[in-house]
Amino acid sequence: MATVASRARALPSLGSLRTGVAGIVLVVGALMVFSLWLRTRALGASLWMDEGLSIGIASQPFFDIPGVLRQDGSPPLYYLMLNVWMDVVGRGPADTQGLSVAVSLMAVPGGLWAGWTLFGRRAGLICAALGATNPFLTIYAQETRMYSLMVVLSLLTSAAFLHVYVYRHRKYLAVFAALLAAMLYTHSWGIFVTVGTLIAVVPAYMATDERRAFMRDVLIGFGAAFLLYVPWLPTLLYQTLHTGAPWLDPPRFGVVVQIAKGLLSGGTVTVALLLAAGSGCAAVLANRPGGLQRGAVPHFDEALSKERTAVYTAFTVGAATLAVAWLFSQFWPAWTTRYLGVALGPIFLLASLGLARAGALGLVALVIVLGIWSIPRPDALENKSNAADLGAAVKDTLKPGDLVITLQPEQAPLMDYTLPPGLDEATQLGPVEIQGVMDWRDAQERLEAATPEKNLTPLLDRLPRSRRVLLVHPVTSDTGNWDAPWTQLVRRRAAQWGQALEADPRFTRQAAVPAFYRRAGRIGVRGVLYEKTRN
Repeated sequence: MATVASRARALPSLGSLRTGVAGIVLVVGALMVFSLWLRTRALGASLWMDEGLSIGIASQPFFDIPGVLRQDGSPPLYYLMLNVWMDVVGRGPADTQGLSVAVSLMAVPGGLWAGWTLFGRRAGLICAALGATNPFLTIYAQETRMYSLMVVLSLLTSAAFLHVYVYRHRKYLAVFAALLAAMLYTHSWGIFVTVGTLIAVVPAYMATDERRAFMRDVLIGFGAAFLLYVPWLPTLLYQTLHTGAPWLDPPRFGVVVQIAKGLLSGGTVTVALLLAAGSGCAAVLANRPGGLQRGAVPHFDEALSKERTAVYTAFTVGAATLAVAWLFSQFWPAWTTRYLGVALGPIFLLASLGLARAGALGLVALVIVLGIWSIPRPDALENKSNAADLGAAVKDTLKPGDLVITLQPEQAPLMDYTLPPGLDEATQLGPVEIQGVMDWRDAQERLEAATPEKNLTPLLDRLPRSRRVLLVHPVTSDTGNWDAPWTQLVRRRAAQWGQALEADPRFTRQAAVPAFYRRAGRIGVRGVLYEKTRN
C-alpha cells in the first residue's frame, strides 16, 4: 500500500543514490549560485546606524567584546564572528556585509538536510529552495547584523528539536543543545526561542510512549544548553537592569500582517502557502495521504504518526516563540520586524512538508512563491542611510581635534565609521568613551537629565579657537519612527542642542552638509558645520 508520508530518515549514502547524486548536487549548487546573485544586488551600497553599531563593537579587541557588550544589551557570538571576519576580509561596507551573505547561503544546505532527514527528499529540496530565495534573508544578508544568522540557527535548531523529541533520534541531542546555546548567544530573542521550544515539548510528550526516557532527554538537551549559557548570565542580568529597547513601542494585534509582510513578502505568498502547504499539512494531520490506493484503509503506521506529531510540534515552536515575545513586549517592548526571523525555521519546515504533500497544488504554489521571492528588490537597500554622503561632504573640512556631536546617540558609531579619524566625538549624553560603541546603560534616564548647559557648554568651552564643530542631526520627517519614548526624547533634545549652538555667539555657522539630501530608506542625517571664531 502506497503512502505519501515518508519515514524519518538520515541522508542516504552516496552509493544508494547512484545517479541521483549528480542531480541533487547540481540543483543545490544552482540554488546557492542563484542565492548568491540575489543577495548581492545591493551589497556594500550603504550602511545604516545598526550596522555602525555592529562594526563598532566588532572593532574592539576580540577578548574585550563580551565586556563591552555590558553597554549594549546583546550577546557576543555574532560580534566575535564579525571581529574575525573583518580581520580576514576587511572593514568596508561590502566586506562586513559579506559575513551575513555567507551565513544566509547556509540556509540552502541546511534546508536540504532539515527537510530531507525529517520529511524526505522532495521536502528537502523545497526547503533548500525556500532558504535560497526568502526575501527576509535576502534583505538581511546585505546588512552587517546578526539576523541572517538567527534565521539559519532557527532552521537548524527546529530541525534538531524535531529529530530528538519527535523522531527520537538521540544522536542529535548534543547538536540540539549546541544550536540552542548558539541561538542564545546570538540574540536576546534566543530566550523566547528557548521558551517556545520548551512549550513545544508538550505535543511531543503527549505523542510518545517512552515518557521517562523522553523527559530525561528534555533535561539533558535543555540542561546542556543552559549550562553552556551560564557564563553569560551575569552579563545578561546586568544588561536587563541597565539596558533595554526604549526606542520600541508595544506590538498590537496587527502583528499578523507584519509577520506576513516582513517574513513572507506579503499577501500573495502568504495565501499561496496557507492554501497549498496548509492543505498538505492538513492531509497529514487527518491521516489522509494522497497516495493511498482506491479503497484502501488508511495506514496508521509509526512514520505517519511521527509526521503528524512533527506538524503539531513545529507549529508550536514558531507560534509559541512569537506569542511569548508578543506578551513580553506588552510590558518591556522588544518587538520589531527584523527580530521575527526566528520564526522562519519552523515556517520553512512546515511549508516544505505541506508543499511536498500537496501534489499538483503544492507545485503550483511553490512556483508562485519562488517566482515572487526571486525578484531582486535592491532599491530599499541602496540608500539605507545618507551618512556616507555626509562623510564625503566634510572629509576635506574636518581635521583631527575638531568636534562631532551626534544628536541621535545611537548614530555615533556609524559617524565614527564614516567620518575622518582623529575627531573628538560626543552626543547629548556627553563625550563618547569608547569610539564606535553606543553606551545604552540607563540611556533613557541620562538623556532625560541632559541639558545644553550641563552637557553641551563644557564641550564648547574646551574647544580651542578656530576649531570646527559638526552637529549631526537625525532627519525626523518620518514621524512614524519618532513616537517611542526614546525617539521622542532624542528628537526634543536634538532641537534643544541645535538652538543652543546656533545662539552661542562664539560660533559661526559655515555650511549645511551635505548640500543635497538623498532621502534615506531608514533614518537619515543632516549636518551643520560651525567654527569657533572667539573664546
